[in-house]
Amino acid sequence: MKFTPSERKSVLGLSGVVALRMVGLFLVVPVLALHAGELAHSTPYLIGLALGIYGLSQAIFQIPFGVASDTWGRKRILTLGLIIFAAGSVVAAEADSIYGIVLGRALQGGGAIAAVVLAFIGDLTKESQRPKAMAILGASIGSAFTLALMLGPVLVQWLGIRGLFWISFAMAAIGLLLVWTVVDDEPTHQIRRADRYTLAGFKRVFRNKNLILLSSGTFTIHAVMTAIFLAYPLTLIEASDLDASTTWKVFVPVLLLSFVAMLPLIRISSNAKHRNSVTILAASLLVISQCILFFGASSLSFPLLVFGLWLYFVGFNVLEAMLPSITIENAPEGQRGTAMGMFSTSTFAGAFFGGVFGGIVYSYSEPSSVFLFLGVVLLLWIISMLVRQSFRS
Repeated sequence: MKFTPSERKSVLGLSGVVALRMVGLFLVVPVLALHAGELAHSTPYLIGLALGIYGLSQAIFQIPFGVASDTWGRKRILTLGLIIFAAGSVVAAEADSIYGIVLGRALQGGGAIAAVVLAFIGDLTKESQRPKAMAILGASIGSAFTLALMLGPVLVQWLGIRGLFWISFAMAAIGLLLVWTVVDDEPTHQIRRADRYTLAGFKRVFRNKNLILLSSGTFTIHAVMTAIFLAYPLTLIEASDLDASTTWKVFVPVLLLSFVAMLPLIRISSNAKHRNSVTILAASLLVISQCILFFGASSLSFPLLVFGLWLYFVGFNVLEAMLPSITIENAPEGQRGTAMGMFSTSTFAGAFFGGVFGGIVYSYSEPSSVFLFLGVVLLLWIISMLVRQSFRS
């Protein structure tokens, strides 16, 4: 069975909105640590806070935005979220100190629309088509993330940090255009009264052990991702003849080749029997990658640093595609929006804590210590997954 024309248009439109916003959020991730000297009051801790603060505001507002969209309609809340994101982009673009960047990034994250989009796709697609729709959304997120990490090091040379935030503003404006010209309106019966969300309904989600484990997974991998880009760029430059303007020569091929390597694993994971095995394998790749990055940073080995980053993104991209889909499958009937709100909250909380704690570790030790710390965190998550699986079997 195929999408109807209406389903296809709306899914692609919503995926485009999320992709544009992802590009806007992540353009500065690979370059902020390298160009922070242009900003007053910069310290490793404040740079880490600037990188990760959007995750805290996202984490705070995901569930309220999701509930609000059930009450007042998806399009209205998507519009509000994109306007807040645009305002944060302007604040950061006009900032003359690291504190202004922190405030702007916090506002960008305040437009917390991820759970709203997931619920909107559920509204506009038939049940049989939702896995395909989520796969398209996941592919758009992964592609946008990759594109942002590729373009950031190139565009910053022409436009500076301020220019990257003005691009973020433009991404929000285009997203608003897609919401109101491409995406269909939600069915009127989907706009529900807020009192339908009872305490019992929330408890049903927040006590679900499978959902808790999946949320801890997205928290962990996004914490690691943010922390890596605090320590990795400077280490890469120190270990090579690259400078801030040429780091894209590593990021572009590494990210593209990681997508090639992840495809067989995604194909295998489409079989439910192999899904847990692929999840454990992808998480294990993340642990191995941190070990390689630790030795690469300790010895300033350029080949190890490049290989470790590639291996990290293979595992990360696989989990980024799989975890939301598995969460939807495990969500209680009638509580999909709440479950995705919890998942999205965990995703962005992880990004925040990764920036903060990565910055703290980096402030008091060598960059290699960041990778060692991240490897331990990932190993603990794998152990928790294995323990959970042993109790279920």
